[in-house]
Amino acid sequence: MVYLELFLSFIKIGFTSFGGMSMVPLILEEMQAHQWMSAEDMTNLVAIAEMTPGPLGINCATFAGTQAAGFPGGIAAVAGVLMPAFTLTLAAAVFFEKFRKSEAMQAVMAWVKPICIAMIFSVILTLSMENYMVQGKVSPSSVGIGLMMLYLLVKRKWSVPRVITSAAVLGVVFYGIVPLF
Repeated sequence: MVYLELFLSFIKIGFTSFGGMSMVPLILEEMQAHQWMSAEDMTNLVAIAEMTPGPLGINCATFAGTQAAGFPGGIAAVAGVLMPAFTLTLAAAVFFEKFRKSEAMQAVMAWVKPICIAMIFSVILTLSMENYMVQGKVSPSSVGIGLMMLYLLVKRKWSVPRVITSAAVLGVVFYGIVPLF
């Protein structure tokens, strides 16, 4: 019975929140309403969920469900919190597949594709301005680091974590704690 209650509680949380920190008050409210967790456990819930890699909502659901009813409770809570996203994604996929060849859908997609491409270029431009400009001027060091990392990623086939770590080290050297230049 507790597994079903956890599942239904987390379905409600998934449908009525927008993920992340917006889920926390709802989770805490459900934990108190069902008396599944103590006040101390609820405090630890947020701390552990924030420290653990992965989405906050899933981490909270895992911890809350496990605290309330052990491993099966964690599974029930996670299944519940994922159900709304799964349901909506499945409905969108069914809708898209059903109307994929319709003229209306083709017209919508003719507008959606260029808009998505423009949004991607906007993000690239915004991030480039943020990362390659220092005090309103193009930073040769930043551009150099960026180009070097692109080369290492594309031509030398370095892994993404290795490239990120290398860029971070060079960033610290050029701009951070130990500036050499």
